[in-house]
Amino acid sequence: MGWQRKILRVNLTEGTCTAEPLNMAWAAQYLGQRGLASKYLFEEVDPKVDPLSPENKLIFATGPLTGTIASTGGRYSVITKGALTGAIACSNSGGYFGAELKMAGWDMIIFEGRAPKPVYLYIENDHAELVDAGDLWGGSVWHTQEAIQKRHQDPQIRVAAIGRAGENQVLFACVVNDLHRAAGRSGVGAVMGSKNLKAVAVRGTLGVAGIKDPQRFLEATAAAKKVLAEHPVTSQGLPKYGTQVLMNVINEVGALPTRNAREVQFEGAPKISGEAMHEPRPTDGKPNLVRNAACFACTIACGRISRIDPNHFTVKNKPEYWGASGGLEYENAWSLGADTGVDDLEALTYANFICNEHGMDPISFGATVAAAMELYEMGVLTTEHTGGLELRFGSAEALARLAELTAHGEGFGREIGLGSRRLCEKYGHPELSMTVKGQEFPAYDPRGIQGMGLTYATSNRGACHLRSYTVASEVLGIPHKTDPLSPDGKAELVKAFQDATAAWDSTGLCLFTSFAWTLADIAPQIDAACEGEWTVERLAETGERIWNLEREFNLRAGLTAKDDTLPRRLLEEPARSGPAKGKVNELGKMLPEYYRVRGWGEDGVPTTETRQRLGL
Repeated sequence: MGWQRKILRVNLTEGTCTAEPLNMAWAAQYLGQRGLASKYLFEEVDPKVDPLSPENKLIFATGPLTGTIASTGGRYSVITKGALTGAIACSNSGGYFGAELKMAGWDMIIFEGRAPKPVYLYIENDHAELVDAGDLWGGSVWHTQEAIQKRHQDPQIRVAAIGRAGENQVLFACVVNDLHRAAGRSGVGAVMGSKNLKAVAVRGTLGVAGIKDPQRFLEATAAAKKVLAEHPVTSQGLPKYGTQVLMNVINEVGALPTRNAREVQFEGAPKISGEAMHEPRPTDGKPNLVRNAACFACTIACGRISRIDPNHFTVKNKPEYWGASGGLEYENAWSLGADTGVDDLEALTYANFICNEHGMDPISFGATVAAAMELYEMGVLTTEHTGGLELRFGSAEALARLAELTAHGEGFGREIGLGSRRLCEKYGHPELSMTVKGQEFPAYDPRGIQGMGLTYATSNRGACHLRSYTVASEVLGIPHKTDPLSPDGKAELVKAFQDATAAWDSTGLCLFTSFAWTLADIAPQIDAACEGEWTVERLAETGERIWNLEREFNLRAGLTAKDDTLPRRLLEEPARSGPAKGKVNELGKMLPEYYRVRGWGEDGVPTTETRQRLGL
């Protein structure tokens, strides 16, 4: 049936762990993971709640295909009201943790309240208990995983934890599992830290409960794997270069936000690209990239495992960073690199290691550093503010030091930990924050890729590329090519991507399969695994229902159509180079069309008819 039909409710205030049946009526409407957990959050949490208060809830959720043989079936999500945004947050992660949770017999964990002292949750199949984490508090993600596995004498325990950033309420702190996979965005790690919850440790040996039609499921998953194996992106590009295959591509199309989005092309892009990660270093003759890596059940293996040059200034006297660990992906390389003007691949890798070690979202971290660098170059920030740091664009030293300070909550790092919106507001220049709904936008400039402007502006969790990756169509021609410089037809395109992605994120499968698959490849897998009839049309409608439910949460939280906008720079300052030279983002044309296509009023509120049609 795909679902385990069981959730674990953990009251941190009372110290209790209680099993209860999964609401199967909701599962039929919202499927799992992102959709189903968002329904639970919507029903159980006041959207106006302070994200860091005990009244907020934190949900770890799997999908019906998590833990199965479906390719990439290892995903889980963390759902809450986001600390960074005040909007609904759903942060998706890979690795092995999600599959372990599912195979322990649980679809979902709902954390309530706040523990009186630091704890971690330990799950071994049906057994669940809260364990004192006083000795782990203050430690890194890496140390926490090692200590928990040692304490329980089991190296196969999977751990999802927060580091110093989550404890210190860095507003873009994330939850890291398997050392370098992360539920990365919107500050879910800060919410976890506010609950005095250090980690969730799971050992599961039960497997996934009865698949509806095992033979048909085998056939459907085998057919889908064949599609991935025959597509050039999922069989060649991603395995060899990871998402870093995009660095030079996006730079060439003139959509690589550079130096806090003042520019759209970075002259140093080739030095920090996927190709550069393969090249031998002049210092030791070894490449930055050690190998690629795969998450649970993945046949793509886009993950990067890297090693920093031991003679590099960042790690020269720090042997603890000489080993191989999670390397740069495109978003990280962009935010830590092009956005700050730094073209030192080893320094970017070091900053990325720090983000993994202490649980920080590198997109928001790098983009906030970029905003601080612009404030510094304007003279608004001085070395008196920064504790002596010269925050010039291109300074690898400043980037590396700020990563350390922010992770530890020290010095000017505390200011960086606010995120760029609060930082720029504090110093009187809110227009320099490249955010939507308080969340820093990622590595695609909406002047060069028009659909991404509408995507950022309307994303329910704040600026995000993973809610509607129109880059696939506008740049890569998947599933069909559209003009990246034209706003025409982008309202329909964005809605279609948003609905499909919401369904995708609710299955337990990785969104990267969408480079090769459509919903027509997923529907047979869901239909064979889960009770009921699951067609492409039903999946698309499920995605639309999820999107509108998230919108309802945000409206009740106090967000309005005024929040569906972009930074002034993107709307008023034309791109200076590349194919988009002279263009701004034409959000004003796309947004009213989008509201119409969505079945929302001019105020951005779903109409009664839309609500009734979707059963909201």
